[in-house]
Amino acid sequence: MPKDFLSSNPDRARNLKLTLQYDGTNYVGWQRQARGTSIQGLLEDALAPMAGGPVTVHGAGRTDAGVHALAQVATVTIGGALDPLTLARALNAALPTDVRVLTVEEVAPDFHARFSAIGKAYEYRIVNSPIVSVFLSRYVWHIPQPLDLDAMRRASMPLVGTHDFAAFQRTSRGVSSTERTVREIEWADGGGYDLPLVFRIAGDGFLRHMVRSIVGTLVEVGTVRWPASAVEAILTSRDRSRAGRTAPAHGLFLVRVDY
Repeated sequence: MPKDFLSSNPDRARNLKLTLQYDGTNYVGWQRQARGTSIQGLLEDALAPMAGGPVTVHGAGRTDAGVHALAQVATVTIGGALDPLTLARALNAALPTDVRVLTVEEVAPDFHARFSAIGKAYEYRIVNSPIVSVFLSRYVWHIPQPLDLDAMRRASMPLVGTHDFAAFQRTSRGVSSTERTVREIEWADGGGYDLPLVFRIAGDGFLRHMVRSIVGTLVEVGTVRWPASAVEAILTSRDRSRAGRTAPAHGLFLVRVDY
């Protein structure tokens, strides 16, 4: 690393906020794992030579294997008054092209990517047509049979508000409460052949697989297997076995973290 990359005060610890995008196709998820390549591991390995030693990067959310991010947020504390723009460029030079650091900012010492967050927004994308473009297939769930979008919208409405979402989580291990507040749900029609149908959801936080379980359940309504009223009954049951399948990871995008 060139000497002029570091400031004349290399011992000053700085808390840096990183905003990044990634295509999750080739990764085991955000969190570093014993096996496989993670986004957290890539960032920590790229930052280590710039920081002069090992660092720990904290993410706003632990996206699962195959899930994508348009604006994931991470924080890291490293020594030296690094020029944020230069640091971003150096990171992008070291990272694979399917992981990009959009911005680097110095933030207050008490700012934390995860614990300072007050909400997140996700999108789930579905192509509802006989075939799906090869250029979209790794970013959407392809459902060839017709979907009743009006029924899916009606079924979504009882999910808005503060509820116990235990019926839509993978596991309660390590979770102190399964109550969450969903502030907004929207289904946006793609408007034509091979254009994704987009499910948008925003809230104060999400349980593991919650968004994908909700989407999988709403698709059961859309294929007319279940009535729209079934979703509210599933929600109040708190029973995961009554909900639909977990939608595939590759259709899910973390689009925003709110602070």
